Amino acid sequence: MAGKRFLDEPGSELDRPGDQKRMRRRPSFASVIGEAVMVNSLKNFCLALEPMLRRVVNEEMETNEEFNRNIVKERTGKRPLLAGDCLTVNLRDGCAAIGDIEFTDNSSWIRSRKFRLGVRVVPESYQGVRIREAITEAFVVKDHRGELYKKHHPPALQDEVWRLEKIGKDGAFHKKLAAARINTVQDFLKLSVVDPRNLKGILGPGMSEKMWEVAIKHARTCDLGSKHFVFRRPNCTITFNPICQIVHAVIDGNSYSTEEIPCITIYAENMVRQAYVEWDSLEEIVGISSDTRLLTQGEPADQYSDHPQSIVKSFQPTDHAYVEMGNLPSNSRFGYSN
Repeated sequence: MAGKRFLDEPGSELDRPGDQKRMRRRPSFASVIGEAVMVNSLKNFCLALEPMLRRVVNEEMETNEEFNRNIVKERTGKRPLLAGDCLTVNLRDGCAAIGDIEFTDNSSWIRSRKFRLGVRVVPESYQGVRIREAITEAFVVKDHRGELYKKHHPPALQDEVWRLEKIGKDGAFHKKLAAARINTVQDFLKLSVVDPRNLKGILGPGMSEKMWEVAIKHARTCDLGSKHFVFRRPNCTITFNPICQIVHAVIDGNSYSTEEIPCITIYAENMVRQAYVEWDSLEEIVGISSDTRLLTQGEPADQYSDHPQSIVKSFQPTDHAYVEMGNLPSNSRFGYSN
């Protein structure tokens, strides 16, 4: 029976060259740590890359059915959501020119509150390699509702009165003016000339003096145009501009220019009030522009108390044999007054 052999005895298995090589190939502790770090880094990289790969794959996997399922239709009773003359275009070398496109509704009524524009090949118009659908980034579509409430600078005579500063559409002042049949800027200006105290009374105490000055200043920037209105009585013929200011008067055969009107203030005042009441029946004539907007610069008349305001550059009525150049003193009761 053979005796046991010890490891350090000659001829043991460790003396074999192959065993010694296997011992030398065992990894060191440092190499194991390095490998673990490398594996961990690769794992993190893959985790970071995964969402991007998923997105690319999802985009590639988008189908025609998915595209159709996400098309937004117009709301009930509304026009088609997209309008324009270029909703169908020809694709050449992968490109197509798109002209004007109009949205007929805003995007606030859908869940995302945003729209995307999408394009696709018209079914059965192409039989070659499949051309993928295309979509834009999401964007918000707003309407122009705010512009409907904007003030006009300068306002026009026929603008609705709420176009003036400090008078809001459907607000308290607007309703009070409408109840008094003051619907346009011209109506507002006429009453401010004939009876400013009455106009202030209609607006009520809610219209402070400062607000009044802003509103009347804005109104006075209005272009008066070239129309004039003739008020006739057996002993007089009085010509007014569109806001009921006298530009010429013939009374008992005597001709009065605007600068001479204060000499007959009481009589003229009565005629102005009567003409205001009968305004719709006055004879309308067209002469040279009586625009006072550039002359007054929209400032209240009391700021010009020392300087007469020219309110008529030239007046050439078609059926009268006179031409008048006139000035209206700023202290006249028939000019702009507060």
